[in-house]
This record gives sequence, C-alpha cells and structure tokens, in this order.
Amino acid sequence: MYISKWIKGALVLASLVLLCAWAFQVDHAWARAGGGRSSMGSRGSRSAAPSRSYTPPSTSRPSQPSPGYTPTRPTTPPGSQPSSFWRSFGGGMLGGLAGGFLFRSLFGGPAAQGGWGGSSGGGIGLFDILVLCGIGYLIYWYIKKKRQEAAATQGYYQSSSQPVQMPYQPTFPPAYDTLPPADQGERDLEQGLAYIRQMDASFDEARFQDQCMDTFFKVQGAYADRDMSTVRNLLTGEMYQLLQADADKLKAEHQINRLENIAVRSVDLTEAWQEAGQDYITVRVYANLLDYNVDEASGQVLSGSKTDPVKFEEYWTFSRPVGNNPWQLSAIQQAA
Repeated sequence: MYISKWIKGALVLASLVLLCAWAFQVDHAWARAGGGRSSMGSRGSRSAAPSRSYTPPSTSRPSQPSPGYTPTRPTTPPGSQPSSFWRSFGGGMLGGLAGGFLFRSLFGGPAAQGGWGGSSGGGIGLFDILVLCGIGYLIYWYIKKKRQEAAATQGYYQSSSQPVQMPYQPTFPPAYDTLPPADQGERDLEQGLAYIRQMDASFDEARFQDQCMDTFFKVQGAYADRDMSTVRNLLTGEMYQLLQADADKLKAEHQINRLENIAVRSVDLTEAWQEAGQDYITVRVYANLLDYNVDEASGQVLSGSKTDPVKFEEYWTFSRPVGNNPWQLSAIQQAA
C-alpha cells in the first residue's frame, strides 16, 4: 500500500516535470527564426562542433626576435682605424721631440748655437743626431708591433673587400599550436579568408557583413509571415525545409511570431574555411528586439513580451560553391 502510493507520487512528479519542460519548449520553440533550437542546419565537417565564440581582434604586437637570437654589433678589424696608441704617440712623444728640435734650430737653441757637442758653425749637433735616431727607432718599433698584432688576428677577421658568408640558419614554420586560443582562432579566420580571396578576388568583408545583416532582416520578416518562399534563394535546401516546417507549425497552431524594434548591434566574422568545393563563413549576430507570439484571431500574447526586449547572440553560417557565387544561410547556432 505504502509502495503503491510512493509510485503514484513519483509518476505525478515526473508528469509535472515533463509538463513544465514541454511548456518551456512551447514558449521558446516558436520565437524568431532559429531561436528555439540550439542548432539547426549544416556547417560541413564542423556541424557537430559548436561555433567558435567571438573574441575581439587582438591589437598588433611588435615582432619578437626568434628564440636563441643574440644581437651583435659590427666588429671593426684592428688597423682599420687609427689606434689611440698611435694618436697619443704621434701627437705626444714624437710631436714633442720634433717640436723641440725645430724650436732649437730656429730660435737659437743648443743646436743652433753649437752647444752639447754641436759645431760652432751652426750645423747639426750630436744631440740632434741622437734625437733623430731615437725617433726613427720608435717608428720602427711601432710598425713592427702593429704587424705582429695583425698577423696574430688574421684568422679571426676577413678582408672588407670579400663578402661575409653567414652560417646557414634553418627556417621553420611558426608553431601555430602554441598560440593562445584567441590568437589561434584569429589566425584560422585570416587563413580561411585568404583561401576564399584566392578563388574570389572581389570578396570584401565589409560588403559580406552588410549582406548578412540584410539576410537576417529578410529571413525574420519571412518567418513572421510564415512563408519562407520569399527568401528561398537566400537559404540552402536544408535550411529552407527546417524554417518552413517551423513556420507551418505556427500556422497550424494559429500563432504569429512578432518581431519589433530590432537593433542589430554587430555582425562579426568568427570562422572561415573551405572544404569539399564549398566556402563557409560563420558570423556572430549580436542584437536585441521584442520577440513574442500572438494568437492569430485575438492578438493575445501567448509567449514572449511586448515590452521587455530580448538580447541574444547567434551564430549564422553561410556557404556557397567556391568562387564568386551567391551566399546562402546554411546553419544557425545559439551561443553556448
């Protein structure tokens, strides 16, 4: 007896849960076109995967040097510029000796007066000869020293008249799999758009976004009229059948979907790729509107609200044969 009552109570509770779930489904299933399902249509090989969430484009970053790169400064081989030693030597010691010798000769120094072993006739004296010999020896010693330094470093430097052969540096493709998810998605989008442009040089992102917005308004208007035939050329065969079936369901239940005060805030590209001879582009439609269903006869609101706008985010996928061909809506997915 007790068990029987417990079973009956459980069945009643389960029925209430199912009834609430069905009521929730009815309240949302016949809203705007595609709004009552988490996913509808085909995205090719990506149909089973959720659409890539929209992330704002990353700001441009300065290029980073390759791993292991060490900046180097140009090296000047010895001897290409006058050394500080030669400048100090020539301008200091040699200059002083030569200057002193010239001063004595011109202004009556010991050399001019015959002092320190010089002759009385004003010729060159012994001191002057010693000075000249010392200067000559210092010059010889300096030149010999520089030649020895040049010979010691000859193996480390090449002549400036010969081309410098840099060691071979292998190049590797960038490691895309190491990028952050946001950068990876942005790179995939750019690569997909590049493939599309290769087959259709006239493709323009801004114009495509405008076409997507126009398609959004036209599809919603046809759905409110419960007749998708007016936008048949904008839909793939699968999407036409799915949306028309939803519109027929509304008509059978004598309901009309009303959309008012539609404000599309942005249409952003999130994915682009090619497969099996088809182009695919997914865009995020971010908008808010008044979305409600009314009774066909009385105009009474059956679901939704005439006063509280709904903000939503949906991902619409468009496809076409590769090349300059018209785009068609092939899938609608709700944001995760």
